[in-house]
Amino acid sequence: MVDIYILNLLIIGLVLLFVTLGSGVIARSPFSYAIIYLIVGIVIGPNGFGLVELRKEGIFNAELLKRLTEMVVIISVFGCGLKITRSLNLRAWGITFRLIGILMPISIFAIAAVGRFFLGMDWGGAILLGAILAPTDPVLASAIQLKDTNDNDELRFGLTSEGGLNDALAFPFVYFGLYALKDDNWNNWIKFWVGVDLIWAIGSGIIMGFIVAKGIVWLDQKIKQRYSVDNIMEDFIALSAILLSYSMTEVVNGYGFLAVFVSGLTMQKSYDYDPEKPLAQLEFIEQVEKLLEIGTILLLGTILLYQPVVNFASQSILVILLLFFLIRPLGVFISTIGKRTIKNPDNQKVYPQKRLLFGWFGIRGVGSLYYLAYALSNGLKGELGEQISWITYSTVVVSVLLHGVSATPLMNWYNKNISGNTKTTALED
Repeated sequence: MVDIYILNLLIIGLVLLFVTLGSGVIARSPFSYAIIYLIVGIVIGPNGFGLVELRKEGIFNAELLKRLTEMVVIISVFGCGLKITRSLNLRAWGITFRLIGILMPISIFAIAAVGRFFLGMDWGGAILLGAILAPTDPVLASAIQLKDTNDNDELRFGLTSEGGLNDALAFPFVYFGLYALKDDNWNNWIKFWVGVDLIWAIGSGIIMGFIVAKGIVWLDQKIKQRYSVDNIMEDFIALSAILLSYSMTEVVNGYGFLAVFVSGLTMQKSYDYDPEKPLAQLEFIEQVEKLLEIGTILLLGTILLYQPVVNFASQSILVILLLFFLIRPLGVFISTIGKRTIKNPDNQKVYPQKRLLFGWFGIRGVGSLYYLAYALSNGLKGELGEQISWITYSTVVVSVLLHGVSATPLMNWYNKNISGNTKTTALED
Protein backbone atom coordinates (compact mmCIF):
# COMPACT_ATOMS: atom_id res chain seq x y z
CA MET A 1 0.00 0.00 0.00
CA VAL A 2 1.32 3.41 -0.99
CA ASP A 3 2.04 5.79 1.89
CA ILE A 4 -0.48 8.70 2.15
CA TYR A 5 2.39 11.19 2.33
CA ILE A 6 3.71 9.95 -1.02
CA LEU A 7 0.23 10.21 -2.52
CA ASN A 8 -0.01 13.80 -1.29
CA LEU A 9 3.32 14.62 -2.93
CA LEU A 10 2.06 13.02 -6.14
CA ILE A 11 -1.09 15.14 -6.08
CA ILE A 12 0.77 18.38 -5.39
CA GLY A 13 3.21 17.57 -8.18
CA LEU A 14 0.39 16.94 -10.62
CA VAL A 15 -1.37 20.17 -9.59
CA LEU A 16 1.84 22.17 -10.08
CA LEU A 17 2.40 20.60 -13.51
CA PHE A 18 -1.22 21.22 -14.56
CA VAL A 19 -1.43 24.87 -13.48
CA THR A 20 2.01 25.67 -14.90
CA LEU A 21 1.55 24.14 -18.34
CA GLY A 22 -2.09 25.20 -18.45
CA SER A 23 -1.50 28.75 -17.21
CA GLY A 24 -2.21 30.27 -20.62
CA VAL A 25 -5.56 28.48 -20.87
CA ILE A 26 -6.45 29.20 -17.24
CA ALA A 27 -5.74 32.90 -17.71
CA ARG A 28 -8.34 33.06 -20.50
CA SER A 29 -10.90 30.92 -18.66
CA PRO A 30 -13.44 32.01 -16.03
CA PHE A 31 -11.57 29.97 -13.41
CA SER A 32 -8.87 31.31 -11.13
CA TYR A 33 -5.99 29.22 -9.85
CA ALA A 34 -7.55 29.28 -6.37
CA ILE A 35 -10.75 27.64 -7.67
CA ILE A 36 -8.71 24.78 -9.14
CA TYR A 37 -6.74 24.31 -5.91
CA LEU A 38 -9.99 24.33 -3.92
CA ILE A 39 -11.59 21.67 -6.13
CA VAL A 40 -8.52 19.44 -5.86
CA GLY A 41 -8.52 19.92 -2.08
CA ILE A 42 -12.15 18.82 -1.86
CA VAL A 43 -11.41 15.77 -4.04
CA ILE A 44 -8.54 14.60 -1.83
CA GLY A 45 -10.34 15.52 1.40
CA PRO A 46 -12.83 13.56 3.57
CA ASN A 47 -15.67 14.16 1.09
CA GLY A 48 -13.56 12.75 -1.74
CA PHE A 49 -10.83 10.12 -1.60
CA GLY A 50 -9.97 10.86 2.03
CA LEU A 51 -6.24 11.23 1.41
CA VAL A 52 -5.92 14.15 3.83
CA GLU A 53 -7.68 14.31 7.20
CA LEU A 54 -7.05 17.22 9.57
CA ARG A 55 -9.60 16.04 12.12
CA LYS A 56 -8.59 13.22 14.39
CA GLU A 57 -11.42 11.87 16.53
CA GLY A 58 -13.40 15.02 15.74
CA ILE A 59 -10.65 17.40 16.90
CA PHE A 60 -9.44 19.91 14.32
CA ASN A 61 -5.72 20.60 13.98
CA ALA A 62 -5.88 24.41 14.10
CA GLU A 63 -2.14 24.79 14.68
CA LEU A 64 -1.21 23.53 11.20
CA LEU A 65 -3.70 25.88 9.56
CA LYS A 66 -2.47 28.80 11.67
CA ARG A 67 1.20 28.33 10.84
CA LEU A 68 0.66 27.80 7.13
CA THR A 69 -1.68 30.78 6.73
CA GLU A 70 0.61 32.91 8.90
CA MET A 71 3.53 32.29 6.54
CA VAL A 72 1.42 32.98 3.44
CA VAL A 73 0.08 36.26 4.84
CA ILE A 74 3.45 37.70 5.89
CA ILE A 75 4.94 36.95 2.47
CA SER A 76 1.92 38.45 0.73
CA VAL A 77 1.77 41.68 2.75
CA PHE A 78 5.50 42.20 2.20
CA GLY A 79 4.86 41.90 -1.53
CA CYS A 80 2.08 44.48 -1.21
CA GLY A 81 4.55 46.88 0.38
CA LEU A 82 7.15 46.27 -2.33
CA LYS A 83 4.64 47.10 -5.09
CA ILE A 84 3.80 50.55 -3.74
CA THR A 85 5.88 53.47 -4.99
CA ARG A 86 3.67 56.38 -3.91
CA SER A 87 5.12 59.10 -1.74
CA LEU A 88 4.20 58.87 1.92
CA ASN A 89 1.77 61.74 2.38
CA LEU A 90 -1.89 62.00 3.35
CA ARG A 91 -3.03 63.16 -0.08
CA ALA A 92 -1.47 60.26 -1.97
CA TRP A 93 -2.75 57.69 0.54
CA GLY A 94 -6.20 59.20 0.96
CA ILE A 95 -8.08 56.20 -0.39
CA THR A 96 -6.15 53.87 1.92
CA PHE A 97 -6.97 55.87 5.04
CA ARG A 98 -10.63 55.80 4.07
CA LEU A 99 -10.68 52.05 3.41
CA ILE A 100 -8.82 51.25 6.64
CA GLY A 101 -10.07 54.00 8.95
CA ILE A 102 -13.73 54.06 7.89
CA LEU A 103 -14.60 50.98 5.86
CA MET A 104 -12.93 48.36 8.05
CA PRO A 105 -14.59 49.49 11.33
CA ILE A 106 -17.93 49.67 9.50
CA SER A 107 -17.41 46.11 8.27
CA ILE A 108 -16.38 44.77 11.67
CA PHE A 109 -19.28 46.25 13.59
CA ALA A 110 -21.86 45.55 10.86
CA ILE A 111 -20.88 41.88 10.80
CA ALA A 112 -20.86 41.89 14.62
CA ALA A 113 -24.41 43.29 14.59
CA VAL A 114 -25.47 40.45 12.28
CA GLY A 115 -23.88 37.95 14.64
CA ARG A 116 -25.49 39.50 17.71
CA PHE A 117 -29.02 40.11 16.45
CA PHE A 118 -29.48 37.38 13.82
CA LEU A 119 -27.15 34.53 14.78
CA GLY A 120 -27.66 34.51 18.55
CA MET A 121 -24.08 35.32 19.53
CA ASP A 122 -23.08 37.46 22.48
CA TRP A 123 -21.08 40.58 21.71
CA GLY A 124 -17.70 38.91 22.27
CA GLY A 125 -18.31 36.19 19.70
CA ALA A 126 -20.01 38.62 17.33
CA ILE A 127 -17.09 41.07 17.36
CA LEU A 128 -14.68 38.18 16.89
CA LEU A 129 -16.67 37.05 13.82
CA GLY A 130 -16.55 40.62 12.50
CA ALA A 131 -12.78 40.85 13.01
CA ILE A 132 -12.22 37.51 11.28
CA LEU A 133 -14.32 38.34 8.21
CA ALA A 134 -13.68 42.08 7.84
CA PRO A 135 -10.11 42.02 6.41
CA THR A 136 -9.75 41.69 2.66
CA ASP A 137 -7.20 39.19 1.45
CA PRO A 138 -3.83 40.11 -0.08
CA VAL A 139 -3.07 36.53 -1.15
CA LEU A 140 -5.97 35.71 -3.48
CA ALA A 141 -6.25 39.22 -4.91
CA SER A 142 -3.30 39.31 -7.33
CA ALA A 143 -5.58 39.92 -10.33
CA ILE A 144 -6.93 43.15 -8.81
CA GLN A 145 -3.77 44.48 -7.17
CA LEU A 146 -0.92 46.61 -8.52
CA LYS A 147 0.79 44.76 -11.33
CA ASP A 148 4.32 45.88 -10.54
CA THR A 149 6.35 48.78 -9.17
CA ASN A 150 5.47 50.97 -12.18
CA ASP A 151 1.70 50.64 -11.70
CA ASN A 152 0.04 53.57 -9.91
CA ASP A 153 -3.62 53.01 -10.77
CA GLU A 154 -5.94 54.32 -8.04
CA LEU A 155 -8.22 51.28 -7.85
CA ARG A 156 -5.39 48.76 -7.79
CA PHE A 157 -3.41 50.90 -5.35
CA GLY A 158 -6.36 51.17 -2.98
CA LEU A 159 -7.05 47.42 -3.04
CA THR A 160 -3.34 46.59 -2.63
CA SER A 161 -2.73 48.94 0.28
CA GLU A 162 -6.01 47.87 1.92
CA GLY A 163 -5.08 44.20 1.66
CA GLY A 164 -1.58 44.89 2.96
CA LEU A 165 -2.76 46.82 6.01
CA ASN A 166 -6.09 45.47 7.17
CA ASP A 167 -4.78 41.96 7.80
CA ALA A 168 -2.71 43.61 10.53
CA LEU A 169 -5.08 46.27 11.76
CA ALA A 170 -7.97 43.88 12.34
CA PHE A 171 -5.88 42.15 15.00
CA PRO A 172 -6.88 44.50 17.87
CA PHE A 173 -10.50 43.55 17.29
CA VAL A 174 -9.63 39.84 17.30
CA TYR A 175 -8.07 40.39 20.72
CA PHE A 176 -11.11 42.42 21.77
CA GLY A 177 -13.43 39.55 20.88
CA LEU A 178 -11.27 36.96 22.63
CA TYR A 179 -11.07 39.08 25.78
CA ALA A 180 -14.83 39.57 25.77
CA LEU A 181 -15.39 35.82 25.45
CA LYS A 182 -13.27 35.17 28.53
CA ASP A 183 -14.60 38.07 30.61
CA ASP A 184 -17.83 39.86 29.76
CA ASN A 185 -16.96 42.71 32.15
CA TRP A 186 -15.09 44.94 29.70
CA ASN A 187 -13.87 47.26 32.47
CA ASN A 188 -11.49 44.52 33.63
CA TRP A 189 -9.41 44.59 30.45
CA ILE A 190 -10.38 47.55 28.26
CA LYS A 191 -7.50 49.77 29.43
CA PHE A 192 -4.98 47.02 28.76
CA TRP A 193 -6.52 46.48 25.32
CA VAL A 194 -6.24 50.18 24.42
CA GLY A 195 -2.72 50.60 25.79
CA VAL A 196 -1.10 47.36 24.68
CA ASP A 197 -3.12 45.77 21.89
CA LEU A 198 -4.05 49.00 20.15
CA ILE A 199 -1.45 51.72 20.77
CA TRP A 200 1.70 49.75 21.63
CA ALA A 201 1.25 46.89 19.17
CA ILE A 202 0.51 49.17 16.21
CA GLY A 203 3.25 51.66 17.06
CA SER A 204 5.92 49.03 17.62
CA GLY A 205 4.90 47.26 14.41
CA ILE A 206 5.47 50.41 12.36
CA ILE A 207 8.77 51.25 14.08
CA MET A 208 10.22 47.74 13.94
CA GLY A 209 9.29 47.27 10.29
CA PHE A 210 11.05 50.52 9.40
CA ILE A 211 14.17 49.83 11.49
CA VAL A 212 14.65 46.28 10.23
CA ALA A 213 14.25 47.27 6.56
CA LYS A 214 16.61 50.24 6.89
CA GLY A 215 19.15 48.08 8.69
CA ILE A 216 19.08 45.38 6.02
CA VAL A 217 19.42 47.88 3.17
CA TRP A 218 22.31 49.63 4.95
CA LEU A 219 24.09 46.31 5.58
CA ASP A 220 23.49 45.20 1.99
CA GLN A 221 25.00 48.41 0.64
CA LYS A 222 28.06 48.28 2.93
CA ILE A 223 28.86 44.66 2.12
CA LYS A 224 28.49 45.22 -1.63
CA GLN A 225 31.07 47.99 -1.46
CA ARG A 226 33.67 45.36 -0.51
CA TYR A 227 32.42 41.98 -1.70
CA SER A 228 30.26 40.62 -4.47
CA VAL A 229 27.06 38.75 -3.65
CA ASP A 230 25.74 35.71 -5.51
CA ASN A 231 22.88 36.92 -7.72
CA ILE A 232 20.80 33.84 -7.04
CA MET A 233 21.20 34.08 -3.27
CA GLU A 234 20.56 37.82 -3.26
CA ASP A 235 16.81 37.35 -3.63
CA PHE A 236 16.78 35.74 -0.21
CA ILE A 237 17.38 39.20 1.28
CA ALA A 238 13.65 39.80 0.88
CA LEU A 239 12.84 36.56 2.69
CA SER A 240 15.22 37.48 5.51
CA ALA A 241 13.55 40.90 5.80
CA ILE A 242 10.16 39.20 6.14
CA LEU A 243 11.28 36.75 8.81
CA LEU A 244 13.35 39.26 10.79
CA SER A 245 10.77 42.04 10.82
CA TYR A 246 7.98 39.62 11.73
CA SER A 247 9.80 37.71 14.45
CA MET A 248 11.47 40.72 16.07
CA THR A 249 8.16 42.59 16.21
CA GLU A 250 6.33 39.62 17.69
CA VAL A 251 9.04 39.38 20.37
CA VAL A 252 8.15 42.89 21.59
CA ASN A 253 4.39 42.15 21.35
CA GLY A 254 3.83 44.22 18.24
CA TYR A 255 1.87 43.33 15.14
CA GLY A 256 4.19 41.36 12.89
CA PHE A 257 1.88 41.62 9.88
CA LEU A 258 2.05 45.40 10.07
CA ALA A 259 5.83 45.35 10.51
CA VAL A 260 6.26 43.17 7.43
CA PHE A 261 4.13 45.49 5.28
CA VAL A 262 6.07 48.54 6.53
CA SER A 263 9.32 46.67 5.89
CA GLY A 264 8.38 45.98 2.27
CA LEU A 265 7.28 49.58 1.78
CA THR A 266 10.51 50.89 3.34
CA MET A 267 12.75 48.65 1.25
CA GLN A 268 10.93 49.74 -1.89
CA LYS A 269 11.90 53.34 -1.16
CA SER A 270 15.42 52.69 0.18
CA TYR A 271 17.26 51.12 -2.75
CA ASP A 272 18.39 54.38 -4.35
CA TYR A 273 21.71 52.77 -5.31
CA ASP A 274 19.96 49.81 -7.01
CA PRO A 275 16.46 50.82 -8.21
CA GLU A 276 15.87 47.47 -9.96
CA LYS A 277 16.34 45.54 -6.73
CA PRO A 278 12.74 45.85 -5.41
CA LEU A 279 11.36 44.53 -8.71
CA ALA A 280 13.64 41.48 -8.57
CA GLN A 281 12.67 40.88 -4.95
CA LEU A 282 8.99 41.18 -5.84
CA GLU A 283 9.29 38.52 -8.55
CA PHE A 284 10.94 36.15 -6.09
CA ILE A 285 8.39 36.82 -3.35
CA GLU A 286 5.46 36.28 -5.71
CA GLN A 287 6.83 32.86 -6.70
CA VAL A 288 7.11 31.81 -3.05
CA GLU A 289 3.64 33.20 -2.36
CA LYS A 290 2.07 31.25 -5.24
CA LEU A 291 3.63 28.03 -3.99
CA LEU A 292 2.30 28.54 -0.46
CA GLU A 293 -1.09 29.59 -1.83
CA ILE A 294 -1.44 26.16 -3.43
CA GLY A 295 -0.88 24.44 -0.10
CA THR A 296 -3.29 26.75 1.76
CA ILE A 297 -6.23 26.46 -0.62
CA LEU A 298 -5.70 22.71 -0.98
CA LEU A 299 -5.83 22.57 2.82
CA LEU A 300 -9.05 24.57 2.87
CA GLY A 301 -10.61 22.09 0.46
CA THR A 302 -9.66 19.19 2.73
CA ILE A 303 -11.19 20.92 5.78
CA LEU A 304 -14.67 21.13 4.27
CA LEU A 305 -17.19 18.58 5.51
CA TYR A 306 -20.62 18.19 3.97
CA GLN A 307 -22.75 17.90 7.10
CA PRO A 308 -21.40 20.93 9.05
CA VAL A 309 -21.58 23.08 5.93
CA VAL A 310 -25.25 22.13 5.54
CA ASN A 311 -25.97 22.60 9.26
CA PHE A 312 -24.69 26.19 9.20
CA ALA A 313 -25.77 26.93 5.62
CA SER A 314 -28.60 29.32 6.48
CA GLN A 315 -26.37 31.37 8.82
CA SER A 316 -23.50 31.37 6.33
CA ILE A 317 -25.74 32.45 3.45
CA LEU A 318 -27.11 35.32 5.53
CA VAL A 319 -23.61 36.55 6.41
CA ILE A 320 -22.34 36.14 2.85
CA LEU A 321 -25.25 37.96 1.24
CA LEU A 322 -25.11 40.86 3.68
CA LEU A 323 -21.30 41.11 3.60
CA PHE A 324 -20.79 40.96 -0.16
CA PHE A 325 -23.92 42.74 -1.36
CA LEU A 326 -24.72 45.25 1.38
CA ILE A 327 -22.07 45.81 4.07
CA ARG A 328 -19.02 46.10 1.81
CA PRO A 329 -20.66 48.13 -1.02
CA LEU A 330 -22.46 50.47 1.38
CA GLY A 331 -19.31 50.81 3.49
CA VAL A 332 -17.30 51.75 0.39
CA PHE A 333 -19.92 54.32 -0.58
CA ILE A 334 -19.80 55.92 2.88
CA SER A 335 -16.01 55.84 3.15
CA THR A 336 -15.45 57.41 -0.29
CA ILE A 337 -17.90 60.30 0.07
CA GLY A 338 -16.11 63.43 -1.11
CA LYS A 339 -13.20 61.48 -2.63
CA ARG A 340 -11.86 63.05 -5.80
CA THR A 341 -9.41 62.16 -8.54
CA ILE A 342 -7.31 64.43 -10.70
CA LYS A 343 -8.28 63.92 -14.32
CA ASN A 344 -8.95 67.35 -15.79
CA PRO A 345 -9.65 70.93 -14.67
CA ASP A 346 -13.18 69.89 -13.65
CA ASN A 347 -11.61 67.76 -10.88
CA GLN A 348 -14.49 65.29 -11.08
CA LYS A 349 -15.43 62.86 -8.35
CA VAL A 350 -14.46 59.19 -8.28
CA TYR A 351 -16.10 57.30 -11.12
CA PRO A 352 -19.20 55.37 -10.02
CA GLN A 353 -17.67 52.31 -11.73
CA LYS A 354 -14.61 52.51 -9.49
CA ARG A 355 -16.80 52.75 -6.43
CA LEU A 356 -18.70 49.65 -7.51
CA LEU A 357 -15.46 47.75 -8.10
CA PHE A 358 -14.08 48.79 -4.72
CA GLY A 359 -17.34 47.54 -3.23
CA TRP A 360 -17.31 44.23 -5.05
CA PHE A 361 -13.67 43.28 -4.61
CA GLY A 362 -13.76 42.66 -0.88
CA ILE A 363 -12.10 39.27 -1.25
CA ARG A 364 -12.02 37.10 1.87
CA GLY A 365 -9.38 34.41 2.03
CA VAL A 366 -6.19 33.38 3.76
CA GLY A 367 -6.19 36.27 6.23
CA SER A 368 -9.60 35.24 7.56
CA LEU A 369 -8.44 31.62 7.82
CA TYR A 370 -5.42 32.77 9.86
CA TYR A 371 -7.50 34.79 12.28
CA LEU A 372 -9.91 31.88 12.69
CA ALA A 373 -7.07 29.45 13.39
CA TYR A 374 -5.52 31.95 15.82
CA ALA A 375 -8.83 32.28 17.68
CA LEU A 376 -9.27 28.48 17.79
CA SER A 377 -5.81 28.22 19.33
CA ASN A 378 -6.54 30.95 21.89
CA GLY A 379 -9.84 30.18 23.56
CA LEU A 380 -12.48 29.91 20.85
CA LYS A 381 -14.11 26.49 21.23
CA GLY A 382 -17.35 24.59 21.67
CA GLU A 383 -20.53 25.41 19.77
CA LEU A 384 -19.47 29.00 19.16
CA GLY A 385 -16.17 27.79 17.71
CA GLU A 386 -17.99 25.48 15.32
CA GLN A 387 -20.44 28.21 14.35
CA ILE A 388 -17.76 30.82 13.60
CA SER A 389 -15.55 28.23 11.88
CA TRP A 390 -18.12 27.01 9.39
CA ILE A 391 -19.42 30.49 8.64
CA THR A 392 -15.82 31.54 7.94
CA TYR A 393 -15.02 28.52 5.77
CA SER A 394 -18.19 28.99 3.74
CA THR A 395 -17.55 32.72 3.29
CA VAL A 396 -14.00 32.12 2.06
CA VAL A 397 -15.12 29.38 -0.33
CA VAL A 398 -17.88 31.55 -1.81
CA SER A 399 -15.41 34.44 -2.12
CA VAL A 400 -12.91 32.19 -3.92
CA LEU A 401 -15.64 31.17 -6.36
CA LEU A 402 -17.43 34.50 -6.92
CA HIS A 403 -14.41 36.77 -6.95
CA GLY A 404 -12.26 34.20 -8.72
CA VAL A 405 -14.71 33.98 -11.62
CA SER A 406 -15.40 37.72 -11.81
CA ALA A 407 -11.93 39.21 -11.21
CA THR A 408 -10.39 38.72 -14.66
CA PRO A 409 -13.35 39.88 -16.83
CA LEU A 410 -14.13 42.85 -14.58
CA MET A 411 -10.52 44.00 -14.43
CA ASN A 412 -10.12 43.55 -18.19
CA TRP A 413 -13.18 45.76 -18.66
CA TYR A 414 -11.81 48.27 -16.16
CA ASN A 415 -8.36 48.39 -17.77
CA LYS A 416 -9.91 48.92 -21.19
CA ASN A 417 -12.63 51.43 -20.36
CA ILE A 418 -11.52 53.26 -17.21
CA SER A 419 -7.90 52.76 -16.22
CA GLY A 420 -6.55 52.85 -19.76
CA ASN A 421 -8.15 56.24 -20.46
CA THR A 422 -7.15 58.06 -17.30
CA LYS A 423 -4.23 58.39 -14.96
CA THR A 424 -5.58 59.26 -11.55
CA THR A 425 -3.99 60.60 -8.42
CA ALA A 426 -5.66 60.94 -5.05
CA LEU A 427 -6.81 64.37 -3.94
CA GLU A 428 -8.72 65.00 -0.75
CA ASP A 429 -11.29 67.72 -0.24
